[in-house]
Amino acid sequence: MKPVGPIPSGYEVIEGELAIGGRTARALVDEAGGTPLFVYSRAHLDARMAELRAAIPPRVRINYAVKANPHPAVVAHMGRLVDGFDIASAGELALCMAAGIDPARISFAGPGKRDSELEAAIAAGVTLNCESEGEAARALVIGARLGKAPRLAIRVNPSFVMTGSGMKMGGGAKPFGLDAERVPALARHVIAQGAEWRGLHIFTGSQTLAAEAIIETQANVLRLAAELAEAIGAPCPKLNMGGGLGIPYFPGDTPVDLARVGAALAERVAALPSALAGAELCLELGRFLVGEAGVYLARVVDRKVSHGVTFLITDGGLHHQLAASGNFGTVVRRNYPVAIATRFDAPAEEEVNIVGCLCTPLDRLADNAMMPRAEVGDLVAVFCAGAYGASASPAAFLGHGPAAEILV
Repeated sequence: MKPVGPIPSGYEVIEGELAIGGRTARALVDEAGGTPLFVYSRAHLDARMAELRAAIPPRVRINYAVKANPHPAVVAHMGRLVDGFDIASAGELALCMAAGIDPARISFAGPGKRDSELEAAIAAGVTLNCESEGEAARALVIGARLGKAPRLAIRVNPSFVMTGSGMKMGGGAKPFGLDAERVPALARHVIAQGAEWRGLHIFTGSQTLAAEAIIETQANVLRLAAELAEAIGAPCPKLNMGGGLGIPYFPGDTPVDLARVGAALAERVAALPSALAGAELCLELGRFLVGEAGVYLARVVDRKVSHGVTFLITDGGLHHQLAASGNFGTVVRRNYPVAIATRFDAPAEEEVNIVGCLCTPLDRLADNAMMPRAEVGDLVAVFCAGAYGASASPAAFLGHGPAAEILV
């Protein structure tokens, strides 16, 4: 038997069935026209933002990293909750613009921006987080051609990393950002060339549950930013401190101690060095804001026994939930939070493997998990599906098509 991950708090039970936004899983599936289906909860998004605002100092703003979940309804809803948006493509820029997001609230990172993307961002007034001297040079040329000063920040590749980070984005040789020692010269150059200087972006890693690691990293980011601002010799208008706050996915995971992180950050903010005294500070968060607000629903289409092992075969799978299948960077596969949605309050009574409909042994949603007995027609729920689900999975694989998505 292999345990499943912890189900996030805040989900309801109506007549024994999982409910989201006051509606049962069956009702939501009927409304959407079938399974597979991603359901995103407004109440969870609102509650997470309220929790975060209460914990961190008021001076620190919150940016939403659109890559975590670019569903248009989610982006539009987050537009009413967060202070800014971080994007990584022209497609995400177009998505934000369609949602009515003010371009002045948007910053654009990513190591491979095309000239067409730079031009679209400059024309719209989006801040570009430049990742190299070459990218900055192209942005200056495009700005001159458009007759518009580009809004430029520099993404920094620091020498340190975030301890315990699930995905390290800084330290050592990286395609992301400019090595810290080369930042002052580039910043002075773009300022001299007439760009609107927008400051620094220092993102070191993601998916960390250890408060101490987050606190240490934030202290290092503030120290490095102050040193760079001093070396540049110009005020730092904005410091994007990155994110790193994770969510529990697996058995034994515990939530980040947000109060502890916020208290430590408040102490740092109250004693900022003069080089950062006027800087706008922000955290860039994606998964932490939306991950626990999503549930993936798939229907059991077959129940079979092979060599004494029971398989529940669903109409979903890794083509929508690559991360839950264990094929999104996981070294040792562990079970996500999974439940039988239509028997949500029933006791576990059998050990099953829950798999998807794809013709590959990689398509697994839960291994050797204890579940209530489920029959054909029951719904399986995979939790923590609000981030890196639909858009980070190979929906075209084997031609089954994308899952529907709704915000309730």
